[in-house]
Amino acid sequence: MNLLLWRHAEAEDGQDDMARELTRRGRKQASAMSAWLHAHAPSGLLVMVSPAVRTRQTADALDREYQVVPDLAPEAEPAHVLAAVGWPLSPRPVLVVGHQPTLGRVASTLLAGQDLPWTLKKGGLWWLARRQRDEDFQTVLRAVVNPEFI
Repeated sequence: MNLLLWRHAEAEDGQDDMARELTRRGRKQASAMSAWLHAHAPSGLLVMVSPAVRTRQTADALDREYQVVPDLAPEAEPAHVLAAVGWPLSPRPVLVVGHQPTLGRVASTLLAGQDLPWTLKKGGLWWLARRQRDEDFQTVLRAVVNPEFI
């Protein structure tokens, strides 16, 4: 299974966390990462997005359909995210557009086997894959991409 974790792009400050919108810089970050995803993402990609406005605006840059998933909201538990995406058995690759600290915790859980406070940069993407080597299953890091380097 391929699991792509995309942290929402830069958003405005605000009292209502769920209603915060992307800044102009955030829209540029989302556009740059969208172009990278169009060139590199696996085919058949299922896009799942937090219900927060900033994550939906980030995903809108992809110009493709996505599912809004309440289990991806801010402060979601890694186990809920993994269950929502069907890790590790989903037959389709999944792109999650979500939040910190959740996405970093998901990455650390899969790569290090521990829930650690890892950080994904705003607008950044981590691509993880599960593979089998002989009798052993492994999670590998396929790519880390930040919008400033695209």
